[in-house]
Amino acid sequence: MLNVRGVSKRFGENLAVDSVTFDAEPGSITYLLGPNGAGKTTVMRMIAGLVRPSSGTISINGRGLRDFGNAIHEIGFSLGAFSRNPEHTAEQHLSWQAGLGGLPRSDVGGVLERVGLDQVAKRQVGRFSYGMLQRLGIASALLGDPSTIVLDEPANGLDIEGILWLRELFVGLAAEGKCLLVASHNLTEVEITGDRIVIMGRGRILSDTSNADLVAKGSGARPLESAYIDVTAGSVEYAAGKGEQ
Repeated sequence: MLNVRGVSKRFGENLAVDSVTFDAEPGSITYLLGPNGAGKTTVMRMIAGLVRPSSGTISINGRGLRDFGNAIHEIGFSLGAFSRNPEHTAEQHLSWQAGLGGLPRSDVGGVLERVGLDQVAKRQVGRFSYGMLQRLGIASALLGDPSTIVLDEPANGLDIEGILWLRELFVGLAAEGKCLLVASHNLTEVEITGDRIVIMGRGRILSDTSNADLVAKGSGARPLESAYIDVTAGSVEYAAGKGEQ
């Protein structure tokens, strides 16, 4: 269970996140949506402990991140630009992370197999495609078999096969009782796999509802897209138009 309560973050004079409150529940896939600059990544970085909130609280299974002696069994992250040595192999990269988390190196093989990288475990990550790096980041998040998994745009760079694999992975993790929080712009996958959808705009929560309820508010051939556009109208800082008047 992930609980975000009244969280705000100010960078100087800029209020990037403003009193954000939402929950992500076990056995459920919660998507965090919003235009570029909405504050999604800042929220995720606060959940990961990389940015300290100006106010508010974040708890995982009722406890703060820093309250855990070793959080690797509680929560896992893939926030896109993860640190890696391009000369390390995938196996070495995950073994290093396993060591930091107090996990045995024997855990690495199973995680690499689950993300489809077992056949390239000995390849240097500097030779990986972006899609393969995404899979490696997801593997990092799955180390320690955490109850909560937080992913920022995990579908970026994946081909069609990769998208289908990711869909099955998410559904399987939720079926295991995992709590998933995923930031995404891929509304097709959101509509297929999402249980709850939280939409942000200009640092605030604009909508927090079930997938079915949000889709019911839309119209046309792509109702989720329609509903999303309606919710975020006025929150997009830049958009194509007819030119300045």
